[in-house]
Amino acid sequence: MSAVGVIHRTGIVAAAFGTLVLGATAHAQTPVKFTLDWKFEGPAAPFVVAIDKGYFKAEGLDVTIDTAGGSLEPLNRLASGTYDMGFGDINSLIKFRDANPGTPIKAVFMVYNKPPFSIVGRKSRGVVKPKDLEGKKLGAPAPDGAYAQWKIFTQANGIDASKVTIENVGFPVREPMLAAGQVDAITGFSFSSFINLKDRGVPVDDITVILMADYGVNLYGNAIIVNPKFAAEKPDVVKKFLNAFLKGLKDTVKDPATAVDSVVKRNDVAKKPVELERLQMALRDNMVTSEVKANGFGGVDMQRLDKSIDQIALTYDFKNPKPKGADIFDASFLPPAAARKM
Repeated sequence: MSAVGVIHRTGIVAAAFGTLVLGATAHAQTPVKFTLDWKFEGPAAPFVVAIDKGYFKAEGLDVTIDTAGGSLEPLNRLASGTYDMGFGDINSLIKFRDANPGTPIKAVFMVYNKPPFSIVGRKSRGVVKPKDLEGKKLGAPAPDGAYAQWKIFTQANGIDASKVTIENVGFPVREPMLAAGQVDAITGFSFSSFINLKDRGVPVDDITVILMADYGVNLYGNAIIVNPKFAAEKPDVVKKFLNAFLKGLKDTVKDPATAVDSVVKRNDVAKKPVELERLQMALRDNMVTSEVKANGFGGVDMQRLDKSIDQIALTYDFKNPKPKGADIFDASFLPPAAARKM
């Protein structure tokens, strides 16, 4: 055989081998369908950074991330099995599980160590402190995670709820209605409502952000949640997902200005300065708290979680025996403690 023939055959064999390797690599990628609780905004950066930097891929995962329309949607998606993992409010999860005992969805990584639930009002409408809400109109979307804590908030602050007019508003019109003076205050996540109002031209010194966590609502916030069947069948995949996410989270904390680019490129209407400020608020107030600085990312203090469930029980009638924190949060999938340190 001529040298040309040998080279030609070698090339074919090499190409075929390369195709086999690529095929095996592609086959090894385990698909994971993940749902956010909201749009691609600043605080979602750790998830999409982990995609863009190849952290999920390095763990052998093919992760797709979809947006959602509020705190309850991820729970319904996970319960139905249409999504494997998601991001949602642990307090909504506690109530959801009580109402749906046959669907033992669990949280596996705490992201918002301190929740962003807030009442956002305007000083020009007479709203500065919690009691000021009496005699006022409050815009609150029914599925909003912050509104879900309204009863706890009113009880903790001695607010006569009968003196507050609640108007069920849609998420898209919530901030516009407050900006236009159609309501006096709204419920919402602090970093969303404050930034949205500011972006609509409402003067910063006219905006009041009342963080519920600073006024007696002692709860955790959003966590990574997993479908129970998926967790049971693919525990290693859940662990790999959290390993990759942790890297994305640490990169986001280290360099928010770069991390937010991964969000902005996925949201046609997002503006980098707006989303960066939103992310910086979430990092400061919700993700990198004193507890996280001391103990690392992802875990919970079980005593604190138990007490938060006790607080939920003050205003929510559990239909089944009140759960313990360990029923709701499964720490077995977390990366090692040393890796979770800041």
